[in-house]
Amino acid sequence: MNKTAIIIPSRLSSERLPNKPLKLINGKEMILHVLDLAIKAKIGEVLIATPDQEIFEKITSYGGKAVMTRTDHQTGTDRIFEVFDRELKKDTDIIVNLQGDMPNLNPSAIKNLVNYMKKKICDIGTLASDIKNNEEFNNQNICKVVTDQKINKGNFSNAKDFYRLSNEVIPDLTYHHVGIYAFTKKALTQYVNLKRSKLEKKRQLEQLRALENKMKIAVGYIDSCPLSVDTEDDFNEIEKIMVNK
Repeated sequence: MNKTAIIIPSRLSSERLPNKPLKLINGKEMILHVLDLAIKAKIGEVLIATPDQEIFEKITSYGGKAVMTRTDHQTGTDRIFEVFDRELKKDTDIIVNLQGDMPNLNPSAIKNLVNYMKKKICDIGTLASDIKNNEEFNNQNICKVVTDQKINKGNFSNAKDFYRLSNEVIPDLTYHHVGIYAFTKKALTQYVNLKRSKLEKKRQLEQLRALENKMKIAVGYIDSCPLSVDTEDDFNEIEKIMVNK
């Protein structure tokens, strides 16, 4: 049996958009929108991993499950591992790291990713969508992933590289990376025990730690890229997108 859990790391101390998880979209906090879509995916237990009492209380008063974590984690993956290790280690095989700033992600995308992970042919699974124009290619706030084969709906391909800006672009094999990861139990444990890698430090992309240590990352296709809310402009945009949600 492949028991799955979704863990959403969430903290208030965002440099570019302070108090981001608790900002209201149509009268409801962003983190609650993400919690709801994770529950709608219907793939297993959903937990919020947070070092902040205010987020903990908001989630629990809403009826969700939150776990208080240490304050000194360097990455969201370290934070979700603490929750996995304390709460889920005995009976959970697949762990989804879902970012708390993608409130318009389609729940079916999470389900498709988990279904692929159940085939047990990779260490980590993630998603990507088409890059629509040169502005996206050249936007350093957007992470790109390069795959070894073209991806489309229904198929996955192996990740070869992740970057924000590059002089060596392969247009046909480069996609807009979506920040959701599914780990096998073994892969998550292995990953958090690895030292930060050279490229990870240089590019500030933690998934490169896995690639540099020969871990296999599979990339699936998503036809509608959710907006990752990182700045005030992003927040204004997501308010427009989700005006009736």
